[in-house]
Amino acid sequence: MITSLRQLLASTELASQLRQLAAGAPAATPLSLTHELPAGDHDLLDLLPAAAPFWFSARPNAAEARLGIGHALQIASSGPHRFAALDQAFKGFCRDWRHQGQALAFTGFAFADDGGGPLANALLAIPAILLSRHGRRCSVTFSTPAGHVGDAIERWQALLAPAARHGLPALKIAPDNPLTASAWNARVQAALRAIADDKLAKLVLSRSRRLEADGDIEARPILAALLRQQPDSLVYAHGHGRHCFIGATPERLLELRAGRLETDALAGTAWPGSPALDSSKNRHEQSLVSRAIVAALAPLCRDTPAVSPPELHGAGQLTHLRSRISGQTRPDTTLFDLLRALHPTPAVGGYPTPAALDWLAAHGEQRNGWYSGGFGCLTADGDGEIAVALRSALIHGRTLDLQAGAGIVAGSDPATEFAETDAKMATLLAALRSEPACKNGTDG
Repeated sequence: MITSLRQLLASTELASQLRQLAAGAPAATPLSLTHELPAGDHDLLDLLPAAAPFWFSARPNAAEARLGIGHALQIASSGPHRFAALDQAFKGFCRDWRHQGQALAFTGFAFADDGGGPLANALLAIPAILLSRHGRRCSVTFSTPAGHVGDAIERWQALLAPAARHGLPALKIAPDNPLTASAWNARVQAALRAIADDKLAKLVLSRSRRLEADGDIEARPILAALLRQQPDSLVYAHGHGRHCFIGATPERLLELRAGRLETDALAGTAWPGSPALDSSKNRHEQSLVSRAIVAALAPLCRDTPAVSPPELHGAGQLTHLRSRISGQTRPDTTLFDLLRALHPTPAVGGYPTPAALDWLAAHGEQRNGWYSGGFGCLTADGDGEIAVALRSALIHGRTLDLQAGAGIVAGSDPATEFAETDAKMATLLAALRSEPACKNGTDG
């Protein structure tokens, strides 16, 4: 594939198309050119860059994958108005965007409006090079601000420098310290007391594990393993240099297509040896999530969103309860309007949301990178899809932080919830070991 890309960049046709597209455009205008590539079994992971920022998303069962390399344009934001800032910036991009073929931006954000380090708290970017694969069909989209047309092709050529492959270094995966379980038990008991006092109906608590390696940890082999092991999930990653946020999530946060809204209410987790998924505790938890999502989205929809009956939803070798929620949005409602109303859902924060967020902040809840935030893509016409960033790891050089959570409601057992977080971390641990995940728990 890289040979075809370099031939395309060297062609006079591409340079001529770029000049025509840029004619008379203000310097900040986004320009995007799409070309089909020769059909084949292309592995986009072969082009993961050594140092440039990149975005990757794939749905293995649909044979779809995207890889964005470099940034043509980007905006980062944080604080309580972060989604409004991204919304305004994206509207500006779309208002002037000149494109032949597809035009796409990636976005990612942290759970809280002041978290995310070492990643930006909330980031929106048009990739300089976008590779898209569906089955054996593959295309490339080159993007640049009009003001950089003069050296755009040179910049694109420089980005086509894939990272050297070294494989995974030896990882030190030590067993949890017994004090970890004790600390978890204390936090769950505190959450249960708040729930018993009728201050809250649900809280989502998380825990993390740090692994160390004898060399820098690369994203490629982990992503390759997740693609094999998690065919029903969205496999995703955003990286820059020695930092990378990577995972495989079963949960869609939001999808908008021509005014049609789709989202999932996911709660409850089962694995072999766990309590039955169809329990009163799990049904109650799933109902809380569904009702809260409908209440949050109803003001932005023409009618009350419709909710499907709960169904079993597989995620690798775990199983959840899921209801599909759909509706038609009011005119001029943007994806970011829906995101502001929806995030965080009770599936990752708790219920009622304001009280749950206050409790988590007061009790020192910390979440790595974009864990339990979001990751997704948007098109130039305002449509897009964002997933909840779960089953994730934050790589920073030679260390890797895993994180997973569990929903606490009345009747929750600390030991069972601890086992659920272990089961969820097993998704990434299996990818690190390149072996199938053990069947051990969506809330995080």
